[in-house]
Amino acid sequence: QVQVVESGGGSVQAGGSLRLSCTVSSVPEENYGLGWFLPSSGKEREGLSCADPYGNIIRSAESVKGRFTTSRDKGKNTLNLQMNSLEPEDTAMYYCAAGARYCSLRDDAYQHWGQGTQVTVSS
Repeated sequence: QVQVVESGGGSVQAGGSLRLSCTVSSVPEENYGLGWFLPSSGKEREGLSCADPYGNIIRSAESVKGRFTTSRDKGKNTLNLQMNSLEPEDTAMYYCAAGARYCSLRDDAYQHWGQGTQVTVSS
């Protein structure tokens, strides 16, 4: 059984920062590839960043490089997303996913999803 829980969302003004966290618990314990995603108008969710199961590889989408930083404590199923210089266009529900065998920005690589955490940026 795998549980994915996001936290850290909220409301900020443009230019502000938020730090999202994703914690994954499973029985039995296992390290998973983790990722942050946005919903999209198409069938696939938009991948923002990912980490491999061991925290050795972290990738970010070009759209967030320079503003968002992803980190993972090695050996732990926790993925953090530090978001700086937020813009109103960043307003969305942010989802964490677990289950990939590697770092992937494709949503079909993941089997387990959280409920999402809302980020609202006002101008």
